[in-house]
Amino acid sequence: MCIISLTFVTMNLIQVAKDWTLPISMGFGTLVYLIFAYIPALHEAALFFDPIFDTILPLFMFMILFVTFCKVDFKQMKMEMWHLWIVLLQVLLVLIVVGIILFTEQTIGSKIVWEGILTCIICPTAAAAAVITVKLGGNLGSMSTYTFVSSFVTAILIPTFFPLIEKEAHLTFWDAFLIILNKVCLVLVLPLFLGWFVRHFVKPLHDKIVAVKDMGFYMWGISLSIVTGTTIKNIVHADVSVWLLLMIAFASAILCVIQFALGKFVGSFYDSTVNAGQALGQKNTAFAIWITYTYLNPVASVGPGCYILWQNTVNTIQLFFRRKRELT
Repeated sequence: MCIISLTFVTMNLIQVAKDWTLPISMGFGTLVYLIFAYIPALHEAALFFDPIFDTILPLFMFMILFVTFCKVDFKQMKMEMWHLWIVLLQVLLVLIVVGIILFTEQTIGSKIVWEGILTCIICPTAAAAAVITVKLGGNLGSMSTYTFVSSFVTAILIPTFFPLIEKEAHLTFWDAFLIILNKVCLVLVLPLFLGWFVRHFVKPLHDKIVAVKDMGFYMWGISLSIVTGTTIKNIVHADVSVWLLLMIAFASAILCVIQFALGKFVGSFYDSTVNAGQALGQKNTAFAIWITYTYLNPVASVGPGCYILWQNTVNTIQLFFRRKRELT
């Protein structure tokens, strides 16, 4: 009887972990960082693991995409009308924010807030958006196509507008374009090619990968813990006032809701609310943090750092209602 009860409890805990993977991952990442940051005895261990996590994270993102692309039907990867409208909407939002920064009087603090907002708009759709889209019942091929489109649009927008905002960025169009394009190829093109190759030429490996349900989603959960810990670290060590940090966090939260809502609105005209919502709302915040540190005020990186918390909160709510609909 005790064994049966223990088995039942274990199964319930596993189901809870599956249902609430994203908040559990964020909570775990936060807890681990705080433990290592505020227990003096663990200081040396924290210094040891920090570069390891910096190395592991891109590898995880690569594997997430590889696993996802192994499941893509490449014949379905084609441009759709909602792709065009989401791109135009992204460009319009970028123009509005750049206009505010350039043509209105800004204090140092307010400019940092707007730069944080800009990076959350201008950065490409998250590589893991395809993973979440599948969980929400969206189309993997359509989402994968837009992920590429979004990345190349970003590669044009950033070198075009960032030199106007930060005069000391010393950013030439082609240098920045090639740097960003290189990162896009490593993160997106290589796993796409390997996924296509394994799907067509290494069938035994492909079958084993496909047989593991939601592998990419749970790998994303692990990487989310790492990213969340890094985000909390950036917030704790930001050398600015608490008020400014709260302003950046609040602005990124409002922007997150707006982008998801606008994306779903556009998608509603093409029966693609899930795909379009994720396309505009779920951002590659790791890329945004890097690009902010490199070319803008580093404090503005708190914006995309907070955005990752908000977008995964939205994803958690969406997944909850998706499960609820499936049970009724």
